[in-house]
Amino acid sequence: MDTNIAYGLMLATLGFFGYIGYQAATEKELETDEYLSARGTQSWLRIGLSLFASGMGIWLLFGPSEVGYYGGFWEVLGYAISASTPFLLLAYVGPKVRAQLPDGVTLADYVRIRLGRPMQIYVGVISVLYMFTFLFAEFTAIGKAMKILAGMEPLYPILLVAIVTAAYTSYGGLPASLRTDRWQGWLALWLLIALLLIVFGGDIGTMLDQAKAHTPEDLAWDWEHGSISDLNRTSFEAGVALILAITAAEMFSQGNWQRTHAAENDQALRKGAWFAAALVFPLMFTMGFLGTVVAGQGAVDDPSAAFFYLIEDVHVFIIALFVVLGIALVCSSADTLQNAVVASISRDLADGKMDLKMARLATLALIPGAIVLSLWGVENGYSVFAIFLFADLLAAATVLPVLLSLWEKVDSRAALAGAICGILSVIAYGIYEPATSYEGIQQYVMYIIYPTMDPINGGAISPVDGGLTNLWVFVSALVGSGLVTILGSLALEDLSNSQKTQVNEEE
Repeated sequence: MDTNIAYGLMLATLGFFGYIGYQAATEKELETDEYLSARGTQSWLRIGLSLFASGMGIWLLFGPSEVGYYGGFWEVLGYAISASTPFLLLAYVGPKVRAQLPDGVTLADYVRIRLGRPMQIYVGVISVLYMFTFLFAEFTAIGKAMKILAGMEPLYPILLVAIVTAAYTSYGGLPASLRTDRWQGWLALWLLIALLLIVFGGDIGTMLDQAKAHTPEDLAWDWEHGSISDLNRTSFEAGVALILAITAAEMFSQGNWQRTHAAENDQALRKGAWFAAALVFPLMFTMGFLGTVVAGQGAVDDPSAAFFYLIEDVHVFIIALFVVLGIALVCSSADTLQNAVVASISRDLADGKMDLKMARLATLALIPGAIVLSLWGVENGYSVFAIFLFADLLAAATVLPVLLSLWEKVDSRAALAGAICGILSVIAYGIYEPATSYEGIQQYVMYIIYPTMDPINGGAISPVDGGLTNLWVFVSALVGSGLVTILGSLALEDLSNSQKTQVNEEE
């Protein structure tokens, strides 16, 4: 596709979303609470579209097809389920959080009333790290996508997307993000459906045969992979790992919790969350399936861009639609992440002492770091999926201590210790099952950065026996954090009871 035409389409799409966001921001004067929460203003349909749009970033064109390229049926299914379960969990947990903290904005707001200020700060830090990693992964993905689709220099689409989304998000806050989400959600949904129908418009029988076949040759590893018919145990374990990892991670996406409080009522939240889950699951499964089709056609140089190999010979009009789709997808997630990070910084780390002006400045301050990291990721060929796995692991190590706050016996000190021990448990797993591609202490700690079957230098993914994501890395994080929280809470309760008994006896 001609690069100048692609630039024109990109600028027009960004200009449209920028205008929508600006209009939402100028409708009325925003107070800090409305800027961060848009409390009680959204119907179930708006909540559903917003959750769908903010959750489905441009990673949708990379992650699922890469998983399909490497994995089998269970990994494709696991990834699709993992994209839906956070919304279903939100439908169940969200009303409970709203009831206990009607004036809340973030998850850590709730954590504070149950587990205290130190745990709020810890959860806030993990949330910011997770969302910032997500943000630079999205910028990395749009840079790669525009380079593949139109030969653009990655810096320009990354810069333009960052500037436009930061402009309307810093000015209009969550109301602007919610307004653009509706347009981005519908546009992304219908474009995806139309484009997938075109992709499937060819020989369906051949595509099914390719999906069932293993990769006929391989550029890096001596093992068979990429068949949708693979039902082996390792593929099953990797599928379960994805469900655990992504469900845990999305608990720390403060954009979801902002929308929990933005819903008109509990019913609107539940219906919207179910609606988002129903939209996400089939799209994710289909994109994963297409990755297995690519694998069946033969090994490719860049598996993280597997989906794009299917459309390299399509008409220029289809490429133009993908340019518009890519911009819509990245804007829908980037504006949510920027506003959510600011909410977490102002509410959780700054203890609610950041005013609206400072919140806007914080939004703008995020961007340079995300741009630099995304350019580094594009230049070094980093897998978008691998970047997400790092963020997912941070969240997995913290999610059980947070969820256990629903347990009346939980102790704040034990929960904080449990969250820290979640990370230490991954190191313990590395000692038990070292990453053999490294030497010395690195082989014990590299699973924290690359929680794949056997991480290798440079951030590439090295699956073993058909598995992509390492289930036991995430299980160790969950079990370690959960056990320390539960046992520590019980031990501290016994200690407290013993001390009370001793005081009573002395009296």
